[in-house]
Amino acid sequence: GEDMRTKNRSILLLVILLLVGSIIGGVLGDLVADKLPILNNSYPIGFEPIHLDLNVIDLTFGFMIDINVASAIGILLAIFIYRKL
Repeated sequence: GEDMRTKNRSILLLVILLLVGSIIGGVLGDLVADKLPILNNSYPIGFEPIHLDLNVIDLTFGFMIDINVASAIGILLAIFIYRKL
């Protein structure tokens, strides 16, 4: 089996590939938006900020990512590349 270091490195590599894939996809989506407008259709994924006030601490959680079709293609390509490595 894999040791812990290899496993952590592969998870980090996957995260980097996913980020790069979504960024490149997003940029390409912006570049070709006038020719292929479907690539720029975006869908917000995540949840609205949740506010929690406990007198002592005041917490706000939120996670929102706006993903477009081109970013999704970039992410799928990143996963494909990761599986090939």
